Amino acid sequence: MTGARVTRGTAADSAAVPPGTPSTGASRAVPSRPALEPGTRPATSSRRPGPRRSGARVPTRRLSWRTKLRRDRSLLVMTVPAIAVLVVFAYVPMLGNVIAWQDYSPYRGFLNSPFVGWANFERVFTNPAFLHAVENTLTITLFQLVFYFPVPIFLALLLNSVLSPRVRTAIQAIVYLPHFFSWVLVVTIFQQIFGGAGLINQTLHTHGADHTVSFMTNPDTFLVLITSQAIWKDAGWGIIIFLAALTTVSPELYEASVVDGANRWRRMWHVTLPALRPVIVLLLILRLGDALTVGFEQLILQRDAVGSDVSEVIDTYVYYQGVIYGDWSFAAAAGLVKGVVSLALVLGANKLAHVFGEAGVYRRA
Repeated sequence: MTGARVTRGTAADSAAVPPGTPSTGASRAVPSRPALEPGTRPATSSRRPGPRRSGARVPTRRLSWRTKLRRDRSLLVMTVPAIAVLVVFAYVPMLGNVIAWQDYSPYRGFLNSPFVGWANFERVFTNPAFLHAVENTLTITLFQLVFYFPVPIFLALLLNSVLSPRVRTAIQAIVYLPHFFSWVLVVTIFQQIFGGAGLINQTLHTHGADHTVSFMTNPDTFLVLITSQAIWKDAGWGIIIFLAALTTVSPELYEASVVDGANRWRRMWHVTLPALRPVIVLLLILRLGDALTVGFEQLILQRDAVGSDVSEVIDTYVYYQGVIYGDWSFAAAAGLVKGVVSLALVLGANKLAHVFGEAGVYRRA
């Protein structure tokens, strides 16, 4: 309609000007247009953008790898030392697994040691001592998965819901401190308390007991002993992780549950635990990946005290076969089997997490 008004106004002005009158700059600036017929609309410009639809995705231009490299070069430079350490001490030693297919001798080296194919792997799967070490490893893993893995969750829930922030911070520091102790120090502390001449037995003798309780050398209580040591040393690390996850829970959820009449247990079950579920799943997947790694230092320090029948696991077995007895190829084959099985456990557990709708270690492609 604006165009129609301009056209009509221009035509009227042209009719009002008498013939012979020179045209001005204003009349040249607005050229005359043909009058529109009644009921017609002026044509709109095709360049005028229409209104954007709600929910429409705005196309974005993908950056090239050169642009990303220039943008993130400072971050990449900072990761170079860590990547170098990882490559030198983790990936380069993997090349040594070639001796699993050789009759390796340090004197002959990689190039001159004879190739024996899959003979070492056949020995691994038919060796009763190795199978017994696998049985002990799985037994310890399952026992600690049931009695050790839930402990940090319970303690984190207790600290988060019962105690004041100041007391909670103090307890966090106290519980987390043993995580920095070496296993040598942890075993020594337990020996001074539960050993044959330790604090408990000295107290029993002081009060008239004529026998010694063998906590550190009893094979029947070995599972309980090493699980107690693991809880005392590493439970604080898990508490810190779960408490950090709880800080992401919105206080409005707790307020809404209180308004709905939920008590403390209902709030924990319907608000707190669902918030911890992704972290629990992630740590469970990582724990399953370490199912065949149950603490080499902890067990080898106590192997002679309780005997190899209950303390021999895959790591200690590989150590004795390779380093002590010099059967390098057999030890490499056993270690490679352990690594492949651990990788399969991680991938399987991560796939199971995807089935239940969790992100896992990596997201689904």
